[in-house]
Amino acid sequence: MQIFKLCMKVIKKKLPIMSIYIGVFVMLSLIMSSNISKETEKEPSFVESKANIAVIAEESTPLTEGLIKELEKNADFVEIEDDTEAIQDALYFRFATYILRIPEGFTQRFMSGEEVMLEKTVVPDSYTGVYIDMSVEKYLNTARLYVRNLKDIDINQLVEYVAGDMTKQTNLVVTVPEDKQVDFVYSNYFFNYFVYSLFSVLILGISTLMMVFNEDNLRKRNACSPIPAMRSSLQFFLAILVFTLVSWMIMVVCCVLFNLKNSININTVYFIINSFVYALSCAAMSFLIGNLIKGEGSLSAVTNVVALGSSFISGVFVPQELLGSTVLRIASFTPSYWFVNANNIIAKTSNFNLKKMEPVFSSMLIQLGFTVAFLAVALVVGKKKRYA
Repeated sequence: MQIFKLCMKVIKKKLPIMSIYIGVFVMLSLIMSSNISKETEKEPSFVESKANIAVIAEESTPLTEGLIKELEKNADFVEIEDDTEAIQDALYFRFATYILRIPEGFTQRFMSGEEVMLEKTVVPDSYTGVYIDMSVEKYLNTARLYVRNLKDIDINQLVEYVAGDMTKQTNLVVTVPEDKQVDFVYSNYFFNYFVYSLFSVLILGISTLMMVFNEDNLRKRNACSPIPAMRSSLQFFLAILVFTLVSWMIMVVCCVLFNLKNSININTVYFIINSFVYALSCAAMSFLIGNLIKGEGSLSAVTNVVALGSSFISGVFVPQELLGSTVLRIASFTPSYWFVNANNIIAKTSNFNLKKMEPVFSSMLIQLGFTVAFLAVALVVGKKKRYA
């Protein structure tokens, strides 16, 4: 196992650099974990707020007083002068975002069944204005139903009926299936970061091995050694496989440990299987890059360009939903795209049957296809270099 031991010694020299990429991977995952946990702890997710409004009433009747009392539930009232300049200043400085004017004779016309409208002045594109409009329309539409269907109804009785209706509320209960209660957002992002970190580590390790063993003097000495070429190649590929498995296992352990409470499920199993298939494609591509690179000075540059480039276009740092069709079409020629695509599907799946998992298996097969293609090209390039 001389070749295998030599490979391990060469990789050991690159451990400080590779540990930086693993550290970046862990740090990004912890930051992401912290942000996600803070978002999920925000309860409730919707908090009702009151808008500052002003009401300019030109008459005071039980109906208008009932409307104002109803608006108190959703608004804080402010006092302003009934003057055009004062109204404009109040809206401009956000002293009030909604100004409601009740014209004189409104109640009489309303009770007679006429289609009468209130006047309003609001801040443009204000969501609070829409909210107050809904409250006003709800009150008046309820009162209008009584006026139309109960002839000669007394105004005090009308206000009493409407006030009673306004107190009625419906409680909404959202039930979540048990298999949907686990949050896979963290796991999905965590495993997606494999594209950058694992790819970088494998390129550094495997390409370094390739450059060492492709050096002319060492290659000639190995050819003259008593170790058969087949045994030497097997030991070399065994070293690459062991290095790939160890790197992959370290990152998988990080994924599981940092999200242990949500990791004991079938989704995590598929995440791990998909990441293993991707690790094989990364190893094959790193083997190809190692046969193409001529100097160690270009290794870091190639590592950053290939790893970061594939990460950006495949949906690691920017979700695939936000990327353009042209970018995704280009990314589909990389195994990283299919790895992220499979992860996104796994994260959204709760019922694992053959039909729903077919896109995931297809993505894994495509990644294996890339593995075979990269390995074949690397072997051809390596053979040409040996006989050049």
